[in-house]
Amino acid sequence: MNDKTLKFLNVGEGAARRAIAVRQTDGAGPGVVFLSGYRSDMMGTKAQALAHWAEQHGRACVRFDYSGHGESQGEFTDGTIGRWLDDSLAVFDACCGGPQILIGSSMGGWLALLLVRALRQRAASAAFARLPASVAGLVLIAPAVDFTEELMWKQFTPEIRRTLSQKGVWERPSAYSPEPYLVTSRLIEEGRSHLLLGGMIETGCPVRILQGVEDPDVPWQHAIALTSRLACDDVVLTLVKDGDHRLSRPEDIDRLIRAVEEL
Repeated sequence: MNDKTLKFLNVGEGAARRAIAVRQTDGAGPGVVFLSGYRSDMMGTKAQALAHWAEQHGRACVRFDYSGHGESQGEFTDGTIGRWLDDSLAVFDACCGGPQILIGSSMGGWLALLLVRALRQRAASAAFARLPASVAGLVLIAPAVDFTEELMWKQFTPEIRRTLSQKGVWERPSAYSPEPYLVTSRLIEEGRSHLLLGGMIETGCPVRILQGVEDPDVPWQHAIALTSRLACDDVVLTLVKDGDHRLSRPEDIDRLIRAVEEL
């Protein structure tokens, strides 16, 4: 893929306006849309592998960076689940037509499910008589659904909670970068408006979940809890016994591509 595929989409109004970096290639449907993880971007191994597969098979492909990530504008610490969902919806509306397969990695799995919910709510509204694009399937990789609450806040020590309360930000050590992740109190608090695991999740499409058993960030039990909340019948959870969080090894990429091809 080259920079001829790169464009920028303006999202938001006023001080919240930001340019979202998008790489898009045209092709046959169903198209594939990649939603990356927390602090990740569209130049990661899985995103590029999917883009390469799509190009080889003549399939439409869209990948992008949330605000504060990668090549997009914005400060990472201004980010919330709602803000990144708005980015995702804007890209979906502007770049997608016809049936799409959403591939969500880690936080992107949560955002993919929230995107589907938003689209289903639109479809039920008289204001949206016809939607230009629809979701034909979901492939979720180590889906970090409700992670701000279940995998962050509930796991935080009293000391970390005090730091967030007093400073509004906590520097979380990262296993993937020499720089710590900056977790803001706003991220945690705003995330509570988007929790999904408290009830059934209606997607209206087949769902494939890939989860590493050796994942230190999203426990495999979390994927099982999500599976139990998915109301549709066509849900397949694949546990990769020696798999980590990223699932970016060649054999993991092959497994991901097969899951996409199946849909």
